[in-house]
Amino acid sequence: MKIPFLSFAAQHEPIRGEIMEALGRVYDSHWYVLGQEVSEFEAAYATFNQSAHCIGVANGLDALHLSLLALGIGPGDEVLVPSNTYIATWLAVSYVGAVPVPVEPNPVTYNIDPQRIEAAITPRTRAIMPVHLYGQACEMTAIMEIARRHSLAVIEDNAQAQGATADARLTGSFGHANATSFYPGKNLGALGDAGAITTSSDEVAQTLRTLRNYGSRQKYYNEVIGYNSRLDELQAAALRVKLNYLPEWTRQRQQIAGWYNEQLTGLGNDELLLPLTAAGCTHVYHLYVVRTARRDALQQHLTEAGVGTLIHYPVPPHRQQAYAHLQPALGSFPIAEQLAATSLSLPMWPGMTEANVTAVASAIHDFYEGK
Repeated sequence: MKIPFLSFAAQHEPIRGEIMEALGRVYDSHWYVLGQEVSEFEAAYATFNQSAHCIGVANGLDALHLSLLALGIGPGDEVLVPSNTYIATWLAVSYVGAVPVPVEPNPVTYNIDPQRIEAAITPRTRAIMPVHLYGQACEMTAIMEIARRHSLAVIEDNAQAQGATADARLTGSFGHANATSFYPGKNLGALGDAGAITTSSDEVAQTLRTLRNYGSRQKYYNEVIGYNSRLDELQAAALRVKLNYLPEWTRQRQQIAGWYNEQLTGLGNDELLLPLTAAGCTHVYHLYVVRTARRDALQQHLTEAGVGTLIHYPVPPHRQQAYAHLQPALGSFPIAEQLAATSLSLPMWPGMTEANVTAVASAIHDFYEGK
């Protein structure tokens, strides 16, 4: 049985008619930019995310970038970021001329460690950017308290965790401005690039709507130097349909993770480390990531067995050539480097059956049992 790392079939086929109707509605409307589909999706997603406002933008990186701009982060400022994250988190900080300051994660949950944040704060620190990595909520109550004590802005990177909660509150509703991505492979995925920002501040929301639209609130009148970063009407129409199914897809992801946990616990005398969730937090399993010192050999074994896997992420941002100017020494961020060397993402997608999970688990058992 071949198991792909990702398949859209079980999600997309049942709703194909609804999606095609939504796309046809846009085609027939003759209004293709910042129209009714965007405004209605923004309202629906704001309600879903328990936020006052949702501002649709072109992609998740733009969502991070514009959030920083709207909160006044700029040249010379420092922004605390996870040492282990997709590089987009760091790039957004660089775009505004600020400096990304890496903070190591909790080695158990892989999310930025609140106990390490305070030690990284300097007089130049202006913001904290927690990333809800792999779909698990960060410990936001502790992070928000640190931010309050030091008068720092908080921008959540919620690209992988729509629907996750920390202390019964949704990720993307804590920070001053919170970015998310609707890249097709995300838990709530568009049919191309798309993103959004959530906030409960009327002022921040108005600034963001101006920034995304050439710095203009009234056509041909430009108040600030803005950007062209508008959520597309076609993507918004598709996302409106998909948002209705997100709770069920999340339930399926959590069930699949439960099957993995049942079938993989204790392998290799516990050499294979399974995901753990922080107290008070939930996980929506954008990714199901295991860890092992024999990661590369396990990945090769699974490939030969017909099981697709990926590595998230093989090179941490501080080791990327793009950030060579920061001149970090090898070993500067040992937890991030260890995670990069040992993490492996197993197949995870709504529609996976228990039989699919059993096939993956059986191949992993074979690896540890030398078969």
